[in-house]
Amino acid sequence: MGKVNYLLDTNIVSAVVNQNQKIIDKLLDVDIRKQNIYISCITFYEVQRGLLYVNATRKLSTFNRFCQKVTILFLDNLEIIEKATEIHIDLRRKGRQIQDADILIAATAITHNLTLVSNDSDMLRVEGIKLENWLEI
Repeated sequence: MGKVNYLLDTNIVSAVVNQNQKIIDKLLDVDIRKQNIYISCITFYEVQRGLLYVNATRKLSTFNRFCQKVTILFLDNLEIIEKATEIHIDLRRKGRQIQDADILIAATAITHNLTLVSNDSDMLRVEGIKLENWLEI
């Protein structure tokens, strides 16, 4: 089995910015094991807009330092959009829709073969996603 790499969902990155010790300890563990951490440009957008809106300059600084240590994945691959479309249609047909931002983040994780780290139970609805919740550990 290859090494596991992670895509952090917005709620996990928010926990990093808020200095959640569980998440910080897990990130240190991941770093020691030479695993890679990614975030979606969608997560970058969601976190940055929230911090700027409330003018949280100290947290914005923490967020910017964190972003320098991870790789930000962009929606520059049609395969991600196609996967997002499949997820949306599947959930809509089941009457279990989730937000578009979550669908795009999930599609990014699946397309890049990453384990999504999320504290969002909506992500459990997405078929074929590898999911961990570091806040429940």
